[in-house]
Amino acid sequence: MNAPQGAWRLTLGYMLAAALWVLFSDGLLIALGLSLAQLERAQLLKGLGFVLLTAGLLYAVLRTHWQQHSQAHQALQRNEKRLRQAAAVFDATQEGVLVTDAQQHIVHCNPAFSRITGYSQAEILGQSPSMLKSGRHDKSFYDSLWSALQNRGAWSGEVWNRRKSGEIYPQWQCIRVIHDELGEISHYVAVFSDISALKRSQRELDYLAHHDPLSNLPNRLLFTERVERALERAKNDEQGGAVLLIDLDHFKNINESLGHNIGDLLLKDVGERLGQQLGKRMTLARLGGDEFGLLDESCSSAEQAAVIAQRLQACLTQAFSINQQELFITASIGISLYPSEAGDVGQVLRNADSALFKAKNSGRESYAFYSQELTEHAHQRVELASALRHALDHQELRVYYQPLICLRSQEMIGVEALVRWQHPQRGLVAPGEFIPIAEETGLIGAIDAWVLEQSCRQMVAWQIAGSKLRFVAVNVSSRLFSRGELDLRVAEVLRDSGLAPAHLELEVTESAVMENPDAALALLERLRALGIRLAIDDFGTGYSSLARLKRLPVHKLKLDQSFVSGLPHDQDDVAITRAVIALGHSMGLKVLAEGIEQPEQVELLQQLGCDHAQGYYFGRPQPAEQLATHLALSAATTN
Repeated sequence: MNAPQGAWRLTLGYMLAAALWVLFSDGLLIALGLSLAQLERAQLLKGLGFVLLTAGLLYAVLRTHWQQHSQAHQALQRNEKRLRQAAAVFDATQEGVLVTDAQQHIVHCNPAFSRITGYSQAEILGQSPSMLKSGRHDKSFYDSLWSALQNRGAWSGEVWNRRKSGEIYPQWQCIRVIHDELGEISHYVAVFSDISALKRSQRELDYLAHHDPLSNLPNRLLFTERVERALERAKNDEQGGAVLLIDLDHFKNINESLGHNIGDLLLKDVGERLGQQLGKRMTLARLGGDEFGLLDESCSSAEQAAVIAQRLQACLTQAFSINQQELFITASIGISLYPSEAGDVGQVLRNADSALFKAKNSGRESYAFYSQELTEHAHQRVELASALRHALDHQELRVYYQPLICLRSQEMIGVEALVRWQHPQRGLVAPGEFIPIAEETGLIGAIDAWVLEQSCRQMVAWQIAGSKLRFVAVNVSSRLFSRGELDLRVAEVLRDSGLAPAHLELEVTESAVMENPDAALALLERLRALGIRLAIDDFGTGYSSLARLKRLPVHKLKLDQSFVSGLPHDQDDVAITRAVIALGHSMGLKVLAEGIEQPEQVELLQQLGCDHAQGYYFGRPQPAEQLATHLALSAATTN
């Protein structure tokens, strides 16, 4: 019931009640049989009561009206405040707001709308929102939009519109339908955000997720996806392709000697140079570290893949100029053909990796193809690595000792400790089979430490038994040597075993010393300070600097058996052997030749003045128990 209807009903009720009071009140008083004086007083009281009643009714009416007016005024103030707040939000919001009437004519927009679209309010009022269309959406898109507005009264989603400048840009837009008090559509309100920056960020994140930031080449993830798609196309089209894994040879040396900054610049230049060799349907990627991958979807034969590999290797032969330095690099390449050799992307990449391993083991700077034998070999290596870890934990390793001979006196002066593996099923496993695996898996350090401890304890046992051996020689891997704590480990083993330091000789490879010469020099000096003997193993096979070599606190050079094997007939080997012996003696070092198998070799080495020797001619590596018999016989003969 509204206010006018309520007022009319209240007025009519009052008029009716007043008329009844006037018409019947006097009759009622006369019917009471009052005296004239009583009747006059009663009529006076009746009049006063009517006045009071009327005044009370008037007060109630006025009070009710005042309260309603006050409430209405307060509501009006609240509405005005809300409208001011809404207007402030409308003007200040960063989202564009567009209001149309029911006929879709623009009736209002906020400043953000003008900022985003470039249209001023004067230019847009009275126009249709269709003037903002980009043309990127078809009829079905707008049919779906209007269907949502009709059925749910709202729609939200991504839409591409056009700015005044003509630029097409993405929006996230929400549209709502506004109804009047009769339930009819009065307006449409659209609120939208410019998501161009968000789209750019998504593209940048997607690019970073699929590309290497250093070289800007595809990374392993994107490369794998492309190989997978290429493999699917190859199965459908019955056309083959090839995946080549490219690994830079000895790149670690550049990082360690020149620093990672130079290494990164070189990797970037290598990527650019390899990229210049790309043809159609090829993808080059940096897979990580110094490894690159090449996908060729049009490579139909092994011969074609070989030509590509040769071209890639040839492009790297020219020097790279990095910070005014000329650097040279070579690469090893593994090749896997598909789909003939693999049915899925994982197998393709594993095959290429197996081929790459074969190429690197073949002397590097070469390429190799995958074959089934490589996979079988890889499985064997995995099984052998697991078994080797088990062997270390379950005392399956053995230490064999090979005699070291003084060429002048023909006396056995020491032994070299060599690790062997007594496999429970396969028997004695050759060192050449499990040592490379130990180096790859990192077990070589633990094996070296175990051999060191066992050898020292065995040397003490021989000394107690009366042996005249002067020392036991133990090989130290580059992994254990590079840790820099070898001196602490050696001191601990000597202390626990009771072996005097002078009876222990450590053999360190030339390449291990030269990987980080300054750190190696400091470590060798700490080892020598312990009182132990030091030898450079495989001398002549590395890249020693004589200037650095003369500073090393070592006692002996071991001439590698690759030079000894050609004696006495290979004149080059003879010249190298003579030079190494002369070099060692000039520096006050003993020289030991290893790998001696013929008496003629012994005779020549004696003539050249070589100090010590070892090899099958003097004795094969043998268990401590077997060598103990030989030592006992030697001691008895001497006595």
